[in-house]
Amino acid sequence: MGKAARGRVSSSALTLPRLYAIVDAEILASRGLEVGWYAKQLRAGGVTLLQYRDKRGTDEEILRNAKMIEDAFRGIKHTLVMNDSPVLAMLSDWNAVHVGQGDAAIDDARAVLEPGGIVGCSTHTDDQVRAADEAGADYIAIGPVFATTTKRDAEPVVGLEGVRRARRLTKRPLVGIGGITQQNAASVIEAGADSVAVIGALLGDDGPSLLARRLLKGMPSLGSLGAKARDEPSITPG
Repeated sequence: MGKAARGRVSSSALTLPRLYAIVDAEILASRGLEVGWYAKQLRAGGVTLLQYRDKRGTDEEILRNAKMIEDAFRGIKHTLVMNDSPVLAMLSDWNAVHVGQGDAAIDDARAVLEPGGIVGCSTHTDDQVRAADEAGADYIAIGPVFATTTKRDAEPVVGLEGVRRARRLTKRPLVGIGGITQQNAASVIEAGADSVAVIGALLGDDGPSLLARRLLKGMPSLGSLGAKARDEPSITPG
């Protein structure tokens, strides 16, 4: 899905890659890692779906980092998602946003984006999954699947059974998030998730590129085990 994911993509047609990398600006800064370098490493490791999370940066800083991430992925098919802010997603020309339970409503976020924009939503309970499904989220994230240390205000763990319940409640693309590692990622896919979102699992000593490749290698291929196979969306690059 190129730079701005042009052209409306229905949730039933949206195919997520197995690995959904989350780049957290605060965590990178605490480790002395530069956003642009990190994004290039993820691209080299096979990442094509990335969310940028920056809870403390100014709008100017966030947009500057968004440009560095975009530059890192230029030339390949990719989808870049802005965390929380549909306005910054629109200004960055990413045209994709991920909202939490306390952020903009799905309809409100979609109204800010250009036609064809993608709106994902975090959920932590069965009722929230149902609500996100009814509101028309393009994909639904469920978690935390396992205990996580990368989010200070994490909700209670839902476990693999929470993923299975979410899969029964929606046919929309499903992302498992929270405490996912190379060792347990496959089990999340087997429970019904289409994709796994990871932060810490890409920050080990072996480097993000190698760690991303290992995660991808260890998961079932698209169209197998659990998640319903979906056709690739038709996107006109921006």
